[in-house]
Amino acid sequence: MSKYRKNPNPIPVPTPVTKPFWDATREHRLLLQRCGKGHVFYYPRTHCPECLSVEWEWFEASGRGRLYSYTVARRAQGPEFAEDVPYIIAAITLEEGPRMTSLLVEADPDNVAIDGAVEVAWDDVSPDISMPYFRPLG
Repeated sequence: MSKYRKNPNPIPVPTPVTKPFWDATREHRLLLQRCGKGHVFYYPRTHCPECLSVEWEWFEASGRGRLYSYTVARRAQGPEFAEDVPYIIAAITLEEGPRMTSLLVEADPDNVAIDGAVEVAWDDVSPDISMPYFRPLG
């Protein structure tokens, strides 16, 4: 089912805290959290990591950002990834501020540009989960 990975496992298992995030991915929407003071954060949590507020909301992110850093995995991190090497593990600075670690897809592992513009590329890995990977823009 995955268009970017030969073996889509492991597939995330939503928890009560992460369920809204994963429910939105099924609709190809990237959700982030924002506290009442305006701090935006990712990964899903029960409180703001900046001010510890428990008053926050979900909002839809643009799905765009810039490549902050990356590494090319030329040896699989586990048997689930063996058929996918080489693959690019990327840290993306989202337009909204937080950093998100994901895979960089549709990119040549030997020609990746730090600070290059990227956008989310959805990969439907199961009927309930779509993975937010990223691809270079332009």
